[in-house]
Amino acid sequence: MMASMKLLLAQAPFRDTFGYSMPPPGLLRLGGELARQGIAVELEDLALRLARGELANGSLMCESAARLLLRRGDHEVIGLSVMGATLPAALEITRRLRDLRPGVKLLLGGPGTTGCDRAILERFPWVDAVVRGEGERTLPELLDHLGQGDPLRGVAGVTWRDHKGMVHVEADRGMITDLGELAPYAWDLLEPLAEYKRVTGELEGLTPIDSGRGCAYDCSFCTIGRYWSRRSRCLPPANLVEEVHALDDIEGARNAYLCHDIFGADRSHAMEFCQRLINRGIRPWECRARVDHLDSELIELMGRAGCYRVLLGVESGAHVVREGASKNQPEDLDVLGVVELCGRAGIRPILSLILGLPGEAQEQLEESLVLVSRAALITDVVISLHLPNPQPGCGLNETHGQGARPLDGIAPDMAFGSGETQPERALIESHPDLFSSWALLADDPAHLRHLAALTKRIPFVLQHFPRSWELLRRAYSCTHLQLNAAWESSELEFAEFARLSPDPLVADALTWEETVRSLDGALPRFTSETPDDELIPAGRVASLASLVSLQFDMPAITAQLARGEEELTPTPCSTHLAITPFPGGVRSHRVSPDIVSLLELVETPRRLDELESEHAGIGAAYSKLAQAGLVRMSSNAVSN
Repeated sequence: MMASMKLLLAQAPFRDTFGYSMPPPGLLRLGGELARQGIAVELEDLALRLARGELANGSLMCESAARLLLRRGDHEVIGLSVMGATLPAALEITRRLRDLRPGVKLLLGGPGTTGCDRAILERFPWVDAVVRGEGERTLPELLDHLGQGDPLRGVAGVTWRDHKGMVHVEADRGMITDLGELAPYAWDLLEPLAEYKRVTGELEGLTPIDSGRGCAYDCSFCTIGRYWSRRSRCLPPANLVEEVHALDDIEGARNAYLCHDIFGADRSHAMEFCQRLINRGIRPWECRARVDHLDSELIELMGRAGCYRVLLGVESGAHVVREGASKNQPEDLDVLGVVELCGRAGIRPILSLILGLPGEAQEQLEESLVLVSRAALITDVVISLHLPNPQPGCGLNETHGQGARPLDGIAPDMAFGSGETQPERALIESHPDLFSSWALLADDPAHLRHLAALTKRIPFVLQHFPRSWELLRRAYSCTHLQLNAAWESSELEFAEFARLSPDPLVADALTWEETVRSLDGALPRFTSETPDDELIPAGRVASLASLVSLQFDMPAITAQLARGEEELTPTPCSTHLAITPFPGGVRSHRVSPDIVSLLELVETPRRLDELESEHAGIGAAYSKLAQAGLVRMSSNAVSN
């Protein structure tokens, strides 16, 4: 019979706002499963506590976290879930727990222990065991042994220390074959989702869904494949649809975030999920995928099913670099084709690239910048650039970890928001091999700082000024790297730097893009949730658009740039654009001079009957503009 032990599981603290805007899905699922098995489990999210200011700042953060955990009750076992970035904090917290409550059993688990479970126990004697892989089956057996006072010998999936100090690594535990067997999330064991959104101010209502686990690949920079023994499983489509629709009943939940890293790897699963969601009723969702797993049919179906954003792990624009990183993708991988298909389907791609991977020289770095520049001209993309960290447990650590060290002033991506306190830094400096999530590959520091600057500058300019950037590059007949160097040396804001060019195409592009930028993130004047008569008095019509007049046909020129055409045909041609914000972005519409006149008439709300008296039949024209999203009409203003 299973011995009952009180268990507290906590997520270690960090400051990454994207992460702590959502409850940890792994703990939610694990807590639900353990509770279903009758285990007395409680959950704690120290990242949220830190965000709320409930943990001390500076060197006392870990001690205050330990004391907070102890105030949760007289638990016999406390476990911390860690990423590579949060492992030092977890170790410092567990050390304080051991001092404050000597008899408590202390466990670690999560992807941050990949490849270093034995070293953790050998170097940090206050940790009793590391749970490897899935805890839903391992933890009940482990707790039963502890409750009976038995050693953990034979408990698969556990690395542990015996009473003599010897470390034992038990066999791996077989993974759960059918994720549909798992219990629902333990939403009741953590703070309400609405509290996460209140603390972070995140407006999208992103809500994590444990949609699948594992990865069959072994990319050199990633530990996920090895952590899950290079196997991947998905939540059954029917279950996944039900979990997406369960968000209807959660306050603060709007958009589902499917956490599995390789949506579409099982194409039949992805297709069935999308079709079931269409049949049941679509809800907005986003996912993560590899470029080579997406095709036109799947992307089109994803868009129809409510997918609005997808993160694509591209890593490099150069095949030789991707091949060196073991991406296992074809040489003719058409990243830009997938970007275009996503744009057509109404899905915003996030392109994630890693600068400075082994094998990347200036030529390959330029290829990456060409790729993201073209993508930004094709559709509304998010560019996400990173530097590689040779984390323990990944191939990059094995081949290039020797000599890797942190570089002052550059916060590695995998460690963002962690490792900032003095106790954490002391651990990192004392065990550089164990905490290489903070390290950068051995390289010239000046080059590393150059790459780090690119990760900030290039996404900014391509997300706000993609046309101006490319036209400026062509005007100066230079590479992307050369243009960046010229911009950097000017010490000017990009728009000021671009205005130095006499090229009228650059001036046109700037006019358009600065207007879009001024509206990006602005709330629409009237949204679909706003009652017609609340902001527009009865019988009136109002423009939603900002108007821009250009000297050239800039939409046509943009299409040429997106296709990579070497020769442009910029014939002077007066072009008018109506630019409107909407939740999540900005739209630009090419409009005729007649439409411009109609929009100018209602820059402030006007009575439709007055307009009709001045221009017979104008109500029908405004009805069409309302359908296009360029004007808003109060309900009783629609003309018959």
